[in-house]
Amino acid sequence: MRLIFIRHGKTKGNTQGRYVGRTDEPLLPESMEGLKSQAVVPGDSKGCFPRAELVITSPMLRCRQTAEILYPGVLCLVQEGLEEMDFGDFEYKNYQELSGNQEYQAYIDSGGEIGFPGGEAPKAFKNRCCQAFLKAIQRAEETGVHSVAFVVHGGTVMAVLEAFGEPKRSYFEWQIKNGAYIQGEYTDEGKMMVDIGSPDKKWEP
Repeated sequence: MRLIFIRHGKTKGNTQGRYVGRTDEPLLPESMEGLKSQAVVPGDSKGCFPRAELVITSPMLRCRQTAEILYPGVLCLVQEGLEEMDFGDFEYKNYQELSGNQEYQAYIDSGGEIGFPGGEAPKAFKNRCCQAFLKAIQRAEETGVHSVAFVVHGGTVMAVLEAFGEPKRSYFEWQIKNGAYIQGEYTDEGKMMVDIGSPDKKWEP
């Protein structure tokens, strides 16, 4: 099965370097326009994103909007559990606002390994994403499709590919920008063989 992992387009919080987890904000108008120029339209080769027979998205608005723009007319399923990490007390704050915060400094010093105060522990987040991914794969297999686009969050991409991606890379090495994608083949052994040259960035506002 061919898989394409796409990080949603930019939101206001993304442009301000904020931790956007459970905040359900929409895409910026300029981000929506940029994505529209890359939409995968049947019979039109202008779009630069890979074609897909099925789209699976996070429940969050920014992902659903991105999916609707890039893949008009393609069956789209929402998968619970693919949401971004819950950043707890750090939610919708940026580096400048957290500067001097001892709990934030502890998080930085740990290399992102400790949990967020009032939020989600990294291990629990990764496990949630991986379980949701496997459920989504099962749903895709039941439809009989051969290509699936996952429109999700940066953290979700990193969590899933750290666990299933080949060649092996650490969590942060799978980081991609808004509007970027990574693609590859999902094997019967439960691994995603990532294309050489991926991650790829085809559009950035």
